[in-house]
Amino acid sequence: MKSLFISDLHLHPAVPEGIRLFQAFVIEHARQADRLFILGDMFEYWLGDDAVEFCGYGPIIDALADLSSLNTKVFFMHGNRDFLVGKDFTSASGSKLLQDPSVFDLDGHGVLLAHGDLLCTDDHAHQAFRAQTRDETWQQQLLAQSIEQRDALARQIRIGSEEGKQIKPESIMDVNPSAVEQVMRENDVRVLIHGHTHRPAIHTFELDGGPAHRIVLGDWYQATGSYLRHENGEFLLVRYPDNTVQAHLRID
Repeated sequence: MKSLFISDLHLHPAVPEGIRLFQAFVIEHARQADRLFILGDMFEYWLGDDAVEFCGYGPIIDALADLSSLNTKVFFMHGNRDFLVGKDFTSASGSKLLQDPSVFDLDGHGVLLAHGDLLCTDDHAHQAFRAQTRDETWQQQLLAQSIEQRDALARQIRIGSEEGKQIKPESIMDVNPSAVEQVMRENDVRVLIHGHTHRPAIHTFELDGGPAHRIVLGDWYQATGSYLRHENGEFLLVRYPDNTVQAHLRID
């Protein structure tokens, strides 16, 4: 089985280069895979399944639907930008929604998949934002507003997020090692794959006397992307579109 993992594409029609890059990736790589895992923040923001036309996301959904029709299974996980993705999206795109985090079997090994922001426990402001936006009552109240009102709020949140990044220490925007170890113990896994931090790498460390691995997916911006490939027990972290291998890991 060949599996591909991507996250943090932040796709939006205002940056058409990013959408074209993703469409090319689907044709060149995803169509040849058995499974594609999208681990959050595929979209710059998601206003609700009823706002696809308003946001101009139709071509992205069409690319996923075409991929699904060719027997590549597509899995989608919420990120901190597209937490409002719902059943209409998964139905239209032919994808299956994964809980964050989720354990998935890869060649007999349990692998924990996550967006990654849940592990950034030192960033208290983000954790408060995450708790609010994942609250079902809050989401329903937001979706009851007009699309225009939701769009204005999303823009306001994005501005606040960018301003916050300028004053936050770099260290608190990365995962907390203790949080990583705890979630891996709770799920009885030795491999964790996540995005969110935009710091692609494969980290190997000791967990309870044995080796453990944390694989961080890269982000996509305009002309450059990143993906993780797993096949026959080997993980390859690859830059796209030049397909340069940035890191590799083999688990037998």
